[in-house]
Amino acid sequence: MTIQAVPNKLISGATGDWEVVIGMEIHAQVTSNAKLFSGASAEYGGAPNNHVSLVDAAMPGMLPVINEECVKQAIRTGLGLEAKINLRSVFDRKNYFYPDLPQGYQISQYKHPIVGEGAVIVDVSPSERITVGIERLHLEQDAGKSLHDLSATESHVDLNRSGVALMEIVSKPDLRSAEEARAYVSKLRTILRYIGSCDGNMEQGSLRADVNVSVRRPGAPLGTRCEIKNVNSIRFIGQAIEVEARRQIGILEDGGAIAQETRLFDPGRGETRSMRSKEEAHDYRYFPDPDLLPLEFDQPYVDALRAQLPELPDAKRARFIDQYGLPPYDAGVLVMERAAADYFEETAKGRDAKLAANWVINELFGRLNKEGLDVTRSPVSAPALGAIIDLISQNVISGKLAKDLFEIVWTEGGDPKEIVEARGMKQVTDTGAIEAAVDAVIAANPDKVEQAKAKPTMLGWFVGQVMKQTGGKANPQSVNELLKRKLGV
Repeated sequence: MTIQAVPNKLISGATGDWEVVIGMEIHAQVTSNAKLFSGASAEYGGAPNNHVSLVDAAMPGMLPVINEECVKQAIRTGLGLEAKINLRSVFDRKNYFYPDLPQGYQISQYKHPIVGEGAVIVDVSPSERITVGIERLHLEQDAGKSLHDLSATESHVDLNRSGVALMEIVSKPDLRSAEEARAYVSKLRTILRYIGSCDGNMEQGSLRADVNVSVRRPGAPLGTRCEIKNVNSIRFIGQAIEVEARRQIGILEDGGAIAQETRLFDPGRGETRSMRSKEEAHDYRYFPDPDLLPLEFDQPYVDALRAQLPELPDAKRARFIDQYGLPPYDAGVLVMERAAADYFEETAKGRDAKLAANWVINELFGRLNKEGLDVTRSPVSAPALGAIIDLISQNVISGKLAKDLFEIVWTEGGDPKEIVEARGMKQVTDTGAIEAAVDAVIAANPDKVEQAKAKPTMLGWFVGQVMKQTGGKANPQSVNELLKRKLGV
C-alpha cells in the first residue's frame, strides 16, 4: 500500500520538498521481579554486579529457564496493541560480540516472535489522528553496561542489566514527522503503563527507542535508512529525527548517497554521529537456541490474560466522552496517565464533569507540572478538589476565591469547607451589599461611566473594580447584572 505524502509534513530543501519516513523500534523493559531466563533480581539500580546469577554471567553449563511472568506481560502488551498473539514462538541466538554481553550472543526472537501485527491509534493534535502499524513484538535479553569513566586505562562492566527481559516493539514505517513520532512514543508508553507491563521510565532506561529515518521525494520509493540507537527521551527523539532528516537531505541535494548505518544522537551538539555500518539479519547468524524449546500455549491461556486487562486508554477516552460529555481533547488529556484518569473520576463523581475536568486539567495539572510532581503525589486529594468544586456549584465561593482556596489547601492542607468558614471566604450574595459596592465604583469614576456607554467592553473594568472592593467575594453574576442595568449597556 502506498501512503500519500501529506503536504504540511514535507520538509523544504534547496532543490524542492522531501518527505521523512520513520519507523521505530521501542525497547521496553518488562515489569517482572526476575530476569527473562534466570532468577536474579531485575530491580533497577543496586551495587554493580549485585543482581547477577551464574546464568547471566554465562558460566559454563548454565542453562536458561523461561520466566512465565515475562511471557504473560508480552501477551498482555500484544493484546493492548490489538495485535495477533502467536500461540507458538521460537527463541533464537543473535550472534554478536559486545564486552557487556557475556554469552557472546543474545537470546532473542527472529522469524517466529510471540506477537505479530497490530496497530496503535495516535492523537497527534486535537485535530489529527493517525494509525501506526505494529510489525511485531518479541522478547529478548538486555545486555549489561560498560562504564568508561571510572578509570583512565580500563573499562568496567556492570552486568546487573544483563538478562533483564525486554519487549522490542517494532513499528511499520508509517510515521511522517518528528511530531508524529513523539506522539506515537507517548501513546505507546501510556498503553504499557496502563497494562503494567513496563513502567516507561525513560530516564532509567526502561524505555528506549531506536529510530529508523530515511528521506525521499514525495511519491518516490523508500530511501536508504539510518538507525539512531538508544534515544532515551521523547524530546530527544523529535530532535534526532529533525537533525538526521536535514543531514540526509543535505547529502542527497549535494549529489551524494546515504550509507545505511547505525548512528548516535548527541543532544549537546545537536547532531547524529556514525557508530557502525548497519548490520543485516544475516550478519547476526540467527539460529534457534538449542537450550530452549519452542514456546507454546493455547487460546484459553490468552483469553484468561485478556479478561484481566484493565480498561485501556482508547476505551477510557471514548467512555469519558460518552459518559461525562467531555470534549475529545479533554478526555485525551485525562487518560494519558491511569492515575490521573482515576483522580478525575473520583473528583467528578456526582458533580459537573466539565467543571471537574477544567479544574483537574488547568489548576491541578498546571500546578503539578510547575512543582515537578505526578498526580499520585498531589497535596490536594481528589475528595478535597471535589469539595472545592461543590462550593463553587453551591455559589458559596466565586471562581477567584476557589483559586485562593486551592492554593491554601495545596500549601497548608485542611478541609475546604472548614477553611471557607474559618477565614470568612464565602462570597457575598446579598444584592444590597453588592449594589452599594457597584454604586460606589460608579460614583468614583464618572469619566469611565461615559466611556462604558460608548464602549460596552469597558464593563469588564467595572466588574474588576467591584470585585476588588469586595475582596473578590461578590457574586460575579450579580455584579454583571447590576452594572449592566445601572450603566445602561
